[in-house]
Amino acid sequence: MPDTEKSAKGTTAKGKSYDGFSDEERGAMKERAKELKAEARAKKGKADGERDLLAKIAEMPEPDRSMAERLHEIVKASAPDLSPRTWYGMPAYANQAGKVVCFFTPASKFKDRYATFGFNADANLDDGTMWPTAYALTKLTKADEAAIGKLVKKAVS
Repeated sequence: MPDTEKSAKGTTAKGKSYDGFSDEERGAMKERAKELKAEARAKKGKADGERDLLAKIAEMPEPDRSMAERLHEIVKASAPDLSPRTWYGMPAYANQAGKVVCFFTPASKFKDRYATFGFNADANLDDGTMWPTAYALTKLTKADEAAIGKLVKKAVS
């Protein structure tokens, strides 16, 4: 038997333990594969992407759902040109080239103690040689909402 992994989680042919992707990570990858297939079939419009995003938000437990709903409002108001969509089964917002600029990872998705609002490389947030690209969220205050709105505006500038 060759020295290859039998599965993502389990043992290798030589009996060594291998911890591959978690169930949550595999689930996110399956979600992304479904999203790519649907996009290729339908060349989704902004309304279709928003419908899918809102459906994913509706499935979230609290407090993730409330945060995701409020973040959706903030992103739409701060950067109306971004297209809402799902990305790995999570709310995300893409530029006109289809590149995800910002996204929300609910704490419940990977059983984390906090949710995350993050930015990808297409976000224009460069500030010297180092800058943050993701923010941990346990709740949203008015100050947090204002800061996120400014960041999203800067990201699309």
